Amino acid sequence: MTEPGIRVPRGDDDRVVDLSEDFVVLPEQTTDDTDRGWGERPSGSDDWLLAERPPHWD
Repeated sequence: MTEPGIRVPRGDDDRVVDLSEDFVVLPEQTTDDTDRGWGERPSGSDDWLLAERPPHWD
């Protein structure tokens, strides 16, 4: 028997775990890994990067 006001630790089986697809543990990209994080203007340079890839990548 426990005294009032004392919490009894619960086991892991009693813990609720969210397994939905919307649950995010870590973001895919941090804010310092963006143009704004580097102090630059947002730009979409994907087309330029694909056009400038080395010949041995084809």
